[in-house]
Amino acid sequence: MQNDDVSEFDDVTELLDETSIIERERDDYLNSLQRLQADFENYRKRVIRLSEEAATRASGDLVVKLLPVLDAFDLAQAHFAATPTDESEALSQSRALLLDALAKEGLERIDDVGVTFDPQVHDAVAHVADDEGSGQVIDEVLRAGYRWKGGVLRPAMVRVKG
Repeated sequence: MQNDDVSEFDDVTELLDETSIIERERDDYLNSLQRLQADFENYRKRVIRLSEEAATRASGDLVVKLLPVLDAFDLAQAHFAATPTDESEALSQSRALLLDALAKEGLERIDDVGVTFDPQVHDAVAHVADDEGSGQVIDEVLRAGYRWKGGVLRPAMVRVKG
């Protein structure tokens, strides 16, 4: 009978070994699946982010191409400012519509006078002396600058006082 006991013990040990091997394989497969799911989720997020960045960059490129049109509107409005006519009013309305549409998409105009000079958003092309010594302040905007969704597309061309 002892031989049978040893045989049964060997069978049980063998079953336990097989069970532990199967459990280890199961755990390995589960870990692999979890890593694969995490990798796929990271990939999906990266693709979405890159897609959004590409769309923002493409729309920004289009806006850069429209900046000469906005400059032409500004020049025409300055030219007709002294003598208002129906044509100058229509031109002013067209300019306002274009600026409003672009502003809703993320365009900001940089044309403030009296603000502190910032080389990140202003391009100083002229300088006027100031007796007050209050620092460098924008005296006149010669050409408006623009920001697109927080980034500077084109710095404002300005005259600095100070």
